[in-house]
Amino acid sequence: MQKSITFKKINISFSDVGKGTAIVLIHGFLENKTMWKYIAPSLSQRNRVISIDLLGHGDTACLGYVHSLELFAEAIEAVLKYLKLRRYFIVGHSLGGYVALTLADRNPDAIKGLCLLNSTSNEDDEERKALRIRANKMVQNNFENLVRMSFVNLFTETSRNAFREEINLALKEALKTPIQGYIAANEGMRLRPNQNHVLANNSFKKLIIAGKKDPVLSYEKSVEEASVTKTELKTLTNGHMSHIENLEELQDLLKEFVK
Repeated sequence: MQKSITFKKINISFSDVGKGTAIVLIHGFLENKTMWKYIAPSLSQRNRVISIDLLGHGDTACLGYVHSLELFAEAIEAVLKYLKLRRYFIVGHSLGGYVALTLADRNPDAIKGLCLLNSTSNEDDEERKALRIRANKMVQNNFENLVRMSFVNLFTETSRNAFREEINLALKEALKTPIQGYIAANEGMRLRPNQNHVLANNSFKKLIIAGKKDPVLSYEKSVEEASVTKTELKTLTNGHMSHIENLEELQDLLKEFVK
């Protein structure tokens, strides 16, 4: 069921389906809650699944020109408070993983388990920060081409051919993101701190799901991160968009994680 609440004078859009253990799904950059359209029904057979549109994405409006991780987390907290959820599992894809880490850092006792899906607790390196600055300048005059190029580059050539229809549908959703939402989220990601301590210092269930061919996040760094933070690592065969490229395996991994 699609719902919304008011947060700082804007609407936060979310869906809430199923009954049982609460699972909060947080999408990534240039995505929205529709990215979970095959994951949420699978999980909601035995659980209550909440999918939330982040600030500046989907049906949720922007709040200024920088969406910090703290601000993203505050918006999520407002939804969870409205739903009176005290404890829950949380799964975050890419940017959604950064937000999930921030939420867990602010509310560790509320977390039953945290899954980073194609995401990391590491901060951006200097090269990535510079790329974000450059992208935020370019996007103001060339939004559609930049989004198309960056989105397609998330997939290997093999995946582009194998999942052409799914990629086109996801790209259509990405192009609905307002320019302000793009810039505000990109800046928030650029400024985010290292969050290794959230994984290393908490006893809730922890999982990193990494793509072996991820063009955005180094698989080798994910292996190192899992070791350093004492977090379980599960590996999928493809890239950054596991909900498209490895859907069935991902469904099985998430069902096992929330048991």
